[in-house]
Amino acid sequence: GHARQGSTRAPQWTHGGIVFAPKPRSYRYVLNKKVRRLALKSVLSAKAAEGCLVVIDAIRQTEIKTAEFRKFLNAVKVDGKAVVVTPAMDETIVKSARNLPGVLTTPAAQLNVYDIVNAKYLVVDQAALAKIEEVYA
Repeated sequence: GHARQGSTRAPQWTHGGIVFAPKPRSYRYVLNKKVRRLALKSVLSAKAAEGCLVVIDAIRQTEIKTAEFRKFLNAVKVDGKAVVVTPAMDETIVKSARNLPGVLTTPAAQLNVYDIVNAKYLVVDQAALAKIEEVYA
């Protein structure tokens, strides 16, 4: 019966432990900096070759208005998914664009490959393009 069982919390007892319980595991994958940089360069050049890279002199938004931002995107002939790249974090642009489906805003320093590949168009501010070229050229 109960001899030499160890603990009542052992797996063979009712209310005991689980024999092969799931262990938390990280599926994180580290990519080399040079490979990451090469991927960003190639995806930017691919967007430019497709003609889906739109460079704007300056993206300015005086007030937080989604309708105004939609008019801006329609004026530059951007429809569907788009990534708007600004030189720095601009709260008025972010708040104006956040309610538009498929439109994502990001500062040039936080640009990543997945967002660019996932979007159809890439709308870049001239100053942001200079920052991107400075870092990745």
